[in-house]
Amino acid sequence: MSRFRKNVDACNDGNAPKGYCANQDYSEDSDYLVHDIAQHTNLRSGPHELLSRGVLGKRKLPVSPVKMLVGREGNFTGRGRFSSADGCHVLSRYLPVNGPRCLDRLQSRAYVSQFSADGSLFVAGFQKSQIRIYDVERGWKVQKNILAKSLKWTITDTSLSPDQHFLVYSSLSPVVHIVNVRSAASESIANITEIHDGLDFSVDDYDDDDYDALGIFSVKFSTDGKELVAASSDNSIYVYDLESKRPSLRIPAHKSDVNTVCFADETGHLLFSGSDDHLCKVWDRRCFGTRGKAAGVLIGHLEGITFIDSRGDGRYFISNGKDQTTKLWDIRMMSSNTPYTRRPRDTDFDYRWMDYPTHARALKHPHDQSLATYRGHNVLRTLIRCYFSPAYSTGQKYIYTGSSDGSLYIYDLVTGAQVASCHGHEKPVRDCSWHPLYPMIITSSWDGVIARWEFPGSEEEPSETRGRERRPSF
Repeated sequence: MSRFRKNVDACNDGNAPKGYCANQDYSEDSDYLVHDIAQHTNLRSGPHELLSRGVLGKRKLPVSPVKMLVGREGNFTGRGRFSSADGCHVLSRYLPVNGPRCLDRLQSRAYVSQFSADGSLFVAGFQKSQIRIYDVERGWKVQKNILAKSLKWTITDTSLSPDQHFLVYSSLSPVVHIVNVRSAASESIANITEIHDGLDFSVDDYDDDDYDALGIFSVKFSTDGKELVAASSDNSIYVYDLESKRPSLRIPAHKSDVNTVCFADETGHLLFSGSDDHLCKVWDRRCFGTRGKAAGVLIGHLEGITFIDSRGDGRYFISNGKDQTTKLWDIRMMSSNTPYTRRPRDTDFDYRWMDYPTHARALKHPHDQSLATYRGHNVLRTLIRCYFSPAYSTGQKYIYTGSSDGSLYIYDLVTGAQVASCHGHEKPVRDCSWHPLYPMIITSSWDGVIARWEFPGSEEEPSETRGRERRPSF
């Protein structure tokens, strides 16, 4: 059994790098994002002005929870309670960096893992055809053990339907399979104990060569559960209508593999996509013409894009790139016509088995349209994923990402500071998921381990001493 370690950098250690603690005050010369999203984030995660004073004295951020409680009990705001922003300000200080605790371990690489929207279920997908659905509220009991059908290489993605009745899983194949996760059977072996219906994403004019070349890298349910959107290896985006059981739209979207696609908001009209051609694109289905032209293009990455996560407001999203950065975007900055041009990069670099060239880390795109760039993690070996932190508990104050060095990284969205780095896996952390309500993050790694990170839940302030080496808690 390999060693499973923890090392969380803290803020009061004299040797700790600046910006590693959620409690840190930032100086005026820090790299602070000056944009609408900074104001929106502060409004959603900042305390009321009267509570921020707490007791007589000068306002200072971050505000102590004790002072905020004093202000609430004294009814300083006249509301007699915390607002959602007040609650986010308190909860966002208690980062889930205590761990890791091993939830499960298989002799197979973990590729995907996500909480359901309400946090009651957790889904993990592994390379060797296995998907497990855990009941979080019943002590992480395995509710359903799924043996997938007809995989090519690995499970590339999974997605739960909004009503949590169905799960789809994809592979490097044109067929996405759907499973009823609410059925009585706890063991779901494809087409033996249960039927895993195949949803064919290929279109009518595909010949045999096209069909064999089509693989799905990313698949997501729409908010109403009636459609799926998928990113494919044939440079296209697909929209699949679940009622008619056929693709309703194919968009020849990019000049290389489309690694990631997602709905921009609850309406389902806007799509965000990212590709190995280094471009992010925005697609508006309401005015999608016969030419299949993107509503806009956003440039700034120097290498291919591995994942995109929408803020959910139809305006902002983040992307992970093989240039070892996460970038924040505002679609109002997009261009209607951006030519596919050569950019300053190392043409010999292949992220699957090479380290990123040291000299390339200093390169910047001459026409970068991103709002902010976050550095520190590594996007190598696989399509590493990144996300906004939950709106309910943090006001989406942070972004977080896996890393090929076996770690989880958390950045402050506005300041750009790296507020935590959690080291516990021996191989790349491909996916990670923050519980929508509680201070808990689950990481899934190529070492086969699904691990839990959380805040201790005591009444103490977050630790301000360097994390100790701990024995693995299996």
